[in-house]
Amino acid sequence: MDFLGGINPVILIATLMASAVPILMAALGETVVERAGVLNLGVEGMMVIGALGGFIVAVETGSPVLGFIGGAAAGAALSLIFALLTQVFLANQVATGLALTLFGLGVSSLGGQGYNGIKPPATGQLLPDALADLPVVGPIVFGHDWMVYFSIAMTAVLWWVLKSTRIGLIIRAVGESHEAAHALGYKVNRIRLMCIAFGGAMAGMGGAYVSLVRVPQWVDGITAGAGWIALAIVVFASWRPWRVLIGAYLFGGITVLQLNLQVAGSGIPVEYLSMAPYLITILVLVIMSAGRRGKANGAPAALGQNFHASR
Repeated sequence: MDFLGGINPVILIATLMASAVPILMAALGETVVERAGVLNLGVEGMMVIGALGGFIVAVETGSPVLGFIGGAAAGAALSLIFALLTQVFLANQVATGLALTLFGLGVSSLGGQGYNGIKPPATGQLLPDALADLPVVGPIVFGHDWMVYFSIAMTAVLWWVLKSTRIGLIIRAVGESHEAAHALGYKVNRIRLMCIAFGGAMAGMGGAYVSLVRVPQWVDGITAGAGWIALAIVVFASWRPWRVLIGAYLFGGITVLQLNLQVAGSGIPVEYLSMAPYLITILVLVIMSAGRRGKANGAPAALGQNFHASR
């Protein structure tokens, strides 16, 4: 079952599912944050801090599971700085998010100096080898580590929470009209703070997946712009979790395909293949945005607007 110069489609699909995990986790977290009316452009910074935090915890404890928890904690901690500045001191969300990314990249570069060249403990596949060895369905359905299944489960859970629960209704209400939500007695800033912390934890776990599974080692700037792609996918998905899953798998698939084409020795220049995932993502966003005027389709009405109860 080969195509395009010996590329196995079964292995390609299985690989793209793993490749999409960091972007999917970060984009799901940002979806919740933006549904609450907050625009956090610091996803890249939270991911790279999560990558470092998860790597350090995993190496020092020998447990990859604790590493992912450490990555989530590191991402959430950095997101709380953003929450403090934007929800308490009412700083501009765009400027603060950009500063958060620069801060995260700088801190991770400094903090990771002693961990270059170290291998983290392996994160093995969740299910038995006998299942993973089944033809076709084995590698695609059963041959993954637990984070792949966790990311898919989180997609389903967030879809259900945002669509069908009171918590989801409150989050969406805060994102659509924080003044009306406040008038109904909801603590707007508290709700947004919890959503920001959740988004940071998800981005941190996504970053930890890069350093513990995808690479696996520590290098400066290890996330390589994944946070920016996650932000773009949230818009591409119109703030809907299932569309986020599709967008993440689309980008992951293109990324894996271009790597396989390089290995297969295709006649396409390597530079064109390397930029293809980002270029195609931009083209998809442009096509989806064509003909739109005003706010993006499905965007929360209060997105990016600060709130103060005394106003």
